[in-house]
Amino acid sequence: MQAIFETLFDIVYLVTVITLGVRMIRGSRGRRQYLLYGVMAVTLGCGDAFHLIPRAVALCTTGLKDYTAALGIGKLVTSITMTVFYVLLYYVWRSRYQVSDHKGTTATVWVLALSRMALCLMPQNAWTSADAPLTWGVYRNIPFAILGALVVVLFYRSAKETQDKPFRFLWLTVVLSFACYIPVVLFADAVPAVGMLMIPKTCAYVWTVLIGFNAMKNE
Repeated sequence: MQAIFETLFDIVYLVTVITLGVRMIRGSRGRRQYLLYGVMAVTLGCGDAFHLIPRAVALCTTGLKDYTAALGIGKLVTSITMTVFYVLLYYVWRSRYQVSDHKGTTATVWVLALSRMALCLMPQNAWTSADAPLTWGVYRNIPFAILGALVVVLFYRSAKETQDKPFRFLWLTVVLSFACYIPVVLFADAVPAVGMLMIPKTCAYVWTVLIGFNAMKNE
């Protein structure tokens, strides 16, 4: 039952975000914020596919234990693409609110993103092992969480100051995604049921993509 539900859910998710992303790229018509948003959505979907497709295959065949290496590599790719996702979202913020300064903020975003990627690429993560260390899972997610918090603050302040109704809840989608993601990182190995939080986390990302898509349509 889990295999059927999870596989169908993941298929719907991947098709939805990639399709919306492609439509945004094609419909951006010179509007940089929506081109970036579309690339961001496609990056999200394609990156997650590296983990979700092997997981679906594993669930529908011989089980997760026989696909440890593939799942680990998929998690690595997803970790990198999720970082790119937030960098692109930062540039969506700059484009939408016509930000021309904030060089310090831009530098901070890049330092956090590159730190996260570097930590992800360290061999100590043991991505292809069944006993990957929790400590490195925490280390690599520290700059990622800070990056997410920075994006939350930027969108919250700008949407409030400009009374930007289409983007008024974007900060909340990021908060919800991290609120569901962090417990999975910390406790999923000890309490597998915590892994179910990935469902609302995924829904939060779909909401993020829909905010940009609906804003583009309404404009």
